[in-house]
Amino acid sequence: MLRHFLAALAYRTQKALRDAPSEFSSFRAALKVRTPHELIRHMDSVLGYARTHFIGGSYRPPDLPAFKDAVAHFHEVIEDLARHLENGTELREITPEILLQGPFSDAMTHAGQLAMLRRLAGSPVPPEDFIFAAITPENLSANQPLPVSPDKDWPERP
Repeated sequence: MLRHFLAALAYRTQKALRDAPSEFSSFRAALKVRTPHELIRHMDSVLGYARTHFIGGSYRPPDLPAFKDAVAHFHEVIEDLARHLENGTELREITPEILLQGPFSDAMTHAGQLAMLRRLAGSPVPPEDFIFAAITPENLSANQPLPVSPDKDWPERP
C-alpha cells in the first residue's frame, strides 16, 4: 500500500508539472509562498527525512539550480524509499502508519499545491478521474502516463 501511495505521489506530481510553461518553476503566488522549484525541493526533503527512518542519519536535499534536475532527484528519492519498502527494510522508531500520516501525506499535500499554483499561474491542470489512472508501484519515475479518463467537461479550461 505504501509503495502504491508513492506511485500515486509520483503520478500526481508529474500531472501537476506536465506541460507547465518554462517560467512556472519560479512562479511565486505571493510573498513567502514557495515557488514550484522550492516546493519540489521541500518534497525531496520530506521524503529524504522519511528515508532516514529506514537507514538512519540525517538528510538535506541538494540545492539543484535546474528545476528538471530537482524534479529528477525528487523521483530518485521516491524510488529509493520504495526499494526499502519492497526489500522489507525495518523502520526505526516509527510505524508504517506514522510514515503515511506524516511525511508521505505531507508530500502529497504539496503535490496538490503544485496543481493549485498551476491554476494561479494561468495554466490549470486538466482534471481526470483518478480511480482509473494508470498508477503502478513499478513506475515511480518522472515519466508518468497520460490520464486514462480525463474529464470531458472542463468549464475552467483556459
